[in-house]
Amino acid sequence: MSSRPRRTSELLVALALLAALSAAAVAWVHYRGYTLYYGDAEAHLNLARRVVDSRTPGLSQIGPVWLPLPHLLMLPLVVSDTLWRTGLAGAIPAALCFVAAGALLFAAARRVYGDSAAAAAVPGVFALNANALYLQAVPMTEPVLAGALASLLYCAVRFRESRSLAWAAAAGVAGLAASLARYEGWALIPVVALYLLVAARGRRLPAAIIFGAIASAGPLSWMAYGWWNWGDPLEFYRGQYSALAIYQRLLGSGLEPYRGDHDWPRALYYYWNAVRLAAGWPALALGIAGTVAAAVKRVWWPLLLLFAPAALIVGSIHSGGTPIYMPHLWPFSYWNTRLGVTALPALAFAAGALVLCVPGRLRRPAAALIAVLAVVPWLGSPWPENSVCWKESQVNSEGRRAWTRQGAAVLREHYRRGTGILMYFGDLPSMLRQTGIPLRESLHQDNRAAWSGALARPAIFLHEEWAVAMAGDPVEAAMQKAVREGPVYEVVKSISVKGEPRVHIYRRR
Repeated sequence: MSSRPRRTSELLVALALLAALSAAAVAWVHYRGYTLYYGDAEAHLNLARRVVDSRTPGLSQIGPVWLPLPHLLMLPLVVSDTLWRTGLAGAIPAALCFVAAGALLFAAARRVYGDSAAAAAVPGVFALNANALYLQAVPMTEPVLAGALASLLYCAVRFRESRSLAWAAAAGVAGLAASLARYEGWALIPVVALYLLVAARGRRLPAAIIFGAIASAGPLSWMAYGWWNWGDPLEFYRGQYSALAIYQRLLGSGLEPYRGDHDWPRALYYYWNAVRLAAGWPALALGIAGTVAAAVKRVWWPLLLLFAPAALIVGSIHSGGTPIYMPHLWPFSYWNTRLGVTALPALAFAAGALVLCVPGRLRRPAAALIAVLAVVPWLGSPWPENSVCWKESQVNSEGRRAWTRQGAAVLREHYRRGTGILMYFGDLPSMLRQTGIPLRESLHQDNRAAWSGALARPAIFLHEEWAVAMAGDPVEAAMQKAVREGPVYEVVKSISVKGEPRVHIYRRR
């Protein structure tokens, strides 16, 4: 068998195994009812849905903060009421990106290390991780970034081998995808451009220009999108819904500063602990040892590329824009633990280098041993309940799931299609999804003109029969104003759940 057919057959086997593992995980998470435990998963799903199901449909419905690629990937599926209501419209694209990430990491490692056993250890560490498996089974953005990151690595490897500008352009497309998936992808653009300038041997400038021009279209188009829709190219960074603005409001209300805010040692310490929880101690130790082995063999640039997103996360923690909460560190709770998964592709790729340190006849057993060691932290307890990312989603959603169920029950019994609901688009649309009420039945803040009129002059512009308000939100203020100016609404249901803001469901009298 020639080397090319053998490579093809190995890749097909890897794809089949990854696809089977991914599909089983998606099915199991769906069966257990965990698909939309994450509040962000629900939000991503509903943002994609309202692009096609809104009073003002269009790409502006994605909003100014979250990057668009994960939502665009959901569009072909989210038009299905069944796939939207179950959450599978968001889980399936994430799973496909996870499969692509594992396969491309394998293909890139095989070319870099020149050994199939070493390459097989990489997806073994990556795909068998309990947290990565859970995130790829729900509508989250981390698997999308992983797929784009692995694509960029593979294209860069092929360019190094061929010096073909076509592969530089392909790397640009992958970089574009990464930059539109998560903001960590923006850190990849200068890293790869610098690599092309250093390593291209005679074609360095054209390669770097082609890559940079294509990949940079991502951040530039996102800034243009913000300027066109909100009048500020940095709306994602400093707008009222940005992480920075939310943080400043929390500080103003008396919240203690995030740990790591303008403190590099603490920022690194918190990220290190998130990686330890998300990747597991064995994978972390194998990745560190593998990094040393890769450096000895002068395989440094793939790891530089794969670790670049982690550097941006640490910088974001330091700037105060990204908190990470863990149960063993202040404030002893769960938030953004999934950010530790961003280091997993790099740790997995580095672990593959350890296989090269043993004799050829022992490399396959060594690769299998590495994969087994990496999965040890999650053996002996049921998945996904044994993963910190699932625990975060479960703990933080208990109250939300309770009040959305109660609210959905009221709307399911009394709401008549076409009468309209005024609500703030955050967690509240979960009630509509659960009852199958189209999102276009709601009037929310991204139906900007109608929304502003209804809140400013409810007596004239508020025509919805229903309103759902959370304590302190703009709809609650509008209802109080309507008491004075009309129209008259009465409370149909008041929902109170411990630790959650009170929710009122109003009906026009």
